[in-house]
Amino acid sequence: MKKVKENLNLYRDENTNAIINTNHLEYQNYLNLKRSKQNSTKKIENLENEMSEIKNNIEEIKLMLSSLMNNMK
Repeated sequence: MKKVKENLNLYRDENTNAIINTNHLEYQNYLNLKRSKQNSTKKIENLENEMSEIKNNIEEIKLMLSSLMNNMK
């Protein structure tokens, strides 16, 4: 592996030409940030699903109330 200019933690893999970061703390921070973003995305998706269910339930309630009102006439 060759060292990348001006960075102590970056090396270039000569076989794949990929740049590899050897700083384990930076890598752990990256993984933590990635997990945090995934968790946030899952929370948003769950909230969107719950909102959709609530909207559907409200529509059902409105239909039932309308039907009850029509039956009372």
